Amino acid sequence: MKITSAEVFVGGPGKNYVTLKIMTDAGIYGVGDATLNTRETLPAAYLKDYLIPCLIGMDPRNSEDIWQYFYRGAYFRRGPVTMAAIGAIDMALWDIKGKIAGLPVYQLFGGKSRDGALVYAHATGANLDALLDTIAHYQSKGYKAVRVQCGIPDMPEGGYAIAKKGEDAKHYITDFGLMPDEEIWDSEKYLKYMPIVFERIRERFGADLKILHDVHHRLRPREAAAFGKEIEKYNLFWMEDPTPADDQSALKLIRHHTTVPIAIGEVFNSIWDCKTMIEEEWIDFIRVSATYAGGITHVKRIVELAALHNVRTGFHGAPSHSPISMAAQAHLNAWAPNFGIQEYLVLGTKECGALFPSQHSMENGMFYVSDTPGLGVDFDETEAKRYSFDRRYHPIVRLEDGTMWNY
Repeated sequence: MKITSAEVFVGGPGKNYVTLKIMTDAGIYGVGDATLNTRETLPAAYLKDYLIPCLIGMDPRNSEDIWQYFYRGAYFRRGPVTMAAIGAIDMALWDIKGKIAGLPVYQLFGGKSRDGALVYAHATGANLDALLDTIAHYQSKGYKAVRVQCGIPDMPEGGYAIAKKGEDAKHYITDFGLMPDEEIWDSEKYLKYMPIVFERIRERFGADLKILHDVHHRLRPREAAAFGKEIEKYNLFWMEDPTPADDQSALKLIRHHTTVPIAIGEVFNSIWDCKTMIEEEWIDFIRVSATYAGGITHVKRIVELAALHNVRTGFHGAPSHSPISMAAQAHLNAWAPNFGIQEYLVLGTKECGALFPSQHSMENGMFYVSDTPGLGVDFDETEAKRYSFDRRYHPIVRLEDGTMWNY
């Protein structure tokens, strides 16, 4: 069996999904996701100009050798552009392998460890009352876990929100501008207010609701350590990205001062970004994605390393991941003995379902992977013609005095 062609598509409903389709001489094809949020054309160009020409004529069943070919064969390794491109190829090859075998991909790993995977939704509010109402909404839909984010009083634009002059505030994680909008941040106000938020949530919803919170890299290590210690009594499921992990040893300081579970890794691109913090057990959940971290082959290695050190999975699942990437993670979630939870923000819209047809399902806060051979997600090229590239930006963050800060 040989690879005969491959094509890259950029566009989608509300997102610039980067979709790779690999064809073989047996008539079997596979699909992969190379979406690098707000930098989508870069992995697309890398695939078209450098990787696809090398793919032609290769045997798609040799997915391990092909992964090593593109990783070890490149003098300049890793980085989000490279790993997203390799990740798309790897997903597509696993999709082909599953279709050849007539099995869902999770069976190629060793089968299921669970029937369904726990997912969490995003509950946000410009103020505390709005946040509580949003949590109640998701709880009524059957969600057992929610990530909570709240506007901070007296912080310009409410903190965790962006706004242009004359416009209403918008939530930072879902709104992207034609040019980068600016968000203002004040750590002292955040540190004073968030414990009040957690206390109100526990008072209203009790001890059983799983509460997750994303600090979004905004604290210094000492601040994050003190914050974690302060909120231990609220029994959070995790505290995400408390500080930038460029310096892995910063997680050591935080871990030594708090028992709040720490989740990190959605911006990581390889096992080398998280090797030390996993082996030293400075974190509790690893947040890599099947796209940015080089596909199923490489993420499976990270999961197996994490399993040796009491670290569970909590894969990234923001809207920037297409249903193909989410399906790849769903198969890993079904198999992984150290599964923790899955972020869920992608599937469910008519437009997305039309572009990426699948039989995967979500019910009562649980994701159920289908038994369709391969990844279980298709790609409708006719539907794809409705969409084209639409450049967008994340907001940027400044302190109140104008200093650039961490997004």
